[in-house]
Amino acid sequence: MRSKARGKWTCLVSIVPILLLLLAAGPARAVLTQCPPGATWISPGQAGTGNVVCMHITGGDGFTYMGDGYEQYLLSFGHVTPGVPDAQVLANYTLKATFPAPTIVLKEGQELYLTMTNVGMTMRPDLFDPHSVHWHGFKNAAPIFDGLPEPSPTANMGASFTYYYKARHPGTFFYHCHVEAAEHMQMGMIGNLWVLPAQNELPDSTVFPNGFIHIQGNKYAYNDGDGSTYYDREFAVQLTGFDPAFHDASLFVQPLPFAAMEDKYPMINGRGYPDTINPNPILNRDGFAAQPMHARISANAGEKILLRVSNISTTDFFTITTTLGVPMKVVGNGAQILRSPTGQDLSYETFILNTAGGEHYDVILNTAGVPQGTYFLYTTDLKFLSNNQQERGGLMTEIVIN
Repeated sequence: MRSKARGKWTCLVSIVPILLLLLAAGPARAVLTQCPPGATWISPGQAGTGNVVCMHITGGDGFTYMGDGYEQYLLSFGHVTPGVPDAQVLANYTLKATFPAPTIVLKEGQELYLTMTNVGMTMRPDLFDPHSVHWHGFKNAAPIFDGLPEPSPTANMGASFTYYYKARHPGTFFYHCHVEAAEHMQMGMIGNLWVLPAQNELPDSTVFPNGFIHIQGNKYAYNDGDGSTYYDREFAVQLTGFDPAFHDASLFVQPLPFAAMEDKYPMINGRGYPDTINPNPILNRDGFAAQPMHARISANAGEKILLRVSNISTTDFFTITTTLGVPMKVVGNGAQILRSPTGQDLSYETFILNTAGGEHYDVILNTAGVPQGTYFLYTTDLKFLSNNQQERGGLMTEIVIN
């Protein structure tokens, strides 16, 4: 049973109704969702149909629980259900930040209109931080939509900004807030994002030059032209960590310890083991699914598993490995297929993947010949196998072969 740890925030709770009233009465008119007629709305983790898709997310604060039950204050993005009137967004979506942020999945060639509404920081009404969305690793042709505060607009509290993207290149990316990036990323404003290649949509029974036959429904990490990045199942493996002292200082209006930042809660997809293998959303004290994304990997024997790995830690270099007994094949890095300019295959097999902050990889596990059972994906660094002082936690999850 998780401790609710209510005592640490009761001194601030009395200001929440006042803030909500101010938000509802004043700047609600600044919330503006922009989505072209005929476009389709997409949900987190699902690629929509059609050439033009829309999504509405929020930027704000919230609470969640760490692997040892400690309640942690955070900043992140949340998802607005399609159809919710703009005038109700501020009142309905405060304190509904999720970690990781909602996953965005697109198809190559799709156009995305992404509206981000800054719902404010309910627990810190003394702050008026703007927020932005930066698509990390994406070659954005328009600086105005890059999310960098210098060339791009940012959404102030109670206002919205709509980003436009043309998903020209497949691969694994991530997105984050680029306003006061070290602080806002440490606090949790990070989400998964990937683009599915056009090769997925080839006609049934298309034969590649090397003889590989594309079957309708096949999935690939990239437009490889030879089926080398084919996979059966895909899973996000987003590596990060929280420094509880930094998060608590933000909640309790204390100077933020940037120089002393040290993550004590290493996580995969916003959870430390054993929460990583819990298939259910983790609810916060208000019953809200603040951690909706687990990290349990499963497949049938013989299938290929694509791991979309990203390290978005603001403090640490992570190394991961598996107990599968088969190597990991790295086929992409930085949302680029590992090929030379002349087409030479530069993919490689390894038993250990080293990831620095800001790096993102596409890794394929081939389970052919692997006996059924439960295996582990974990870090080789023992200090990251803990939830603060609780041992046997942190960067570890299960790989279940059925």
